[in-house]
Amino acid sequence: MQKAILARKLGMTQIFDEVGRLIPVTVVEAGPNAVVQKKTVENDGYSAVQVGFIDLADKKTNKPRKGHFSKAGVAPKKYLKEFRLDSTDGLNVGDEIKADVFADGDKIDVTGVTKGKGFAGTVKRWGTHRGPMTHGSGYHRGPGSMGACSSPGRVMKGKKLPGHLGVEKVTIQNLTIIKVDADKNLILVRGGVPGPKNGLLIIKNTVKGRK
Repeated sequence: MQKAILARKLGMTQIFDEVGRLIPVTVVEAGPNAVVQKKTVENDGYSAVQVGFIDLADKKTNKPRKGHFSKAGVAPKKYLKEFRLDSTDGLNVGDEIKADVFADGDKIDVTGVTKGKGFAGTVKRWGTHRGPMTHGSGYHRGPGSMGACSSPGRVMKGKKLPGHLGVEKVTIQNLTIIKVDADKNLILVRGGVPGPKNGLLIIKNTVKGRK
């Protein structure tokens, strides 16, 4: 069965398991997600649900979106996301998807936008080696040789150069849920997940048999 939810990263901490081993975990606020729209194979050609996450003040919502939420009988939300599912029979407009859709030990894929790190040199951005720091060398953290003379007379495509680092959509697969707190809508995920604190996350159950 496919499962998915919009969530927010709260930060990292650590817990101890039953035998005393320390486990680093990311605390994620998963839902509640309100079902705003339901799509079916008969009407739309595919099966999906559109969900909203985090309440938004009416004055911050434009009229088209306000009408969209009013039609569903749902308060305005900050984020909207559509999840394609094999079947939407158990979900209806107005329903809520909460953290308890997942269970302890589930394998999940977490998608988020990585932290922005501004303009970075090749050492930080690509992990290249620096030049010698002694014996009069004045070349320390440069990008290195461009590798071209009169022929072909240009920098070849793919050359690793300084530039903007971060703010990329990244998915980390096969993470393990250590604990689900259904009352507080919290999920503890083993290890780190992409993005800054309060960053939006998309959590889906890992599909078995993925290549």
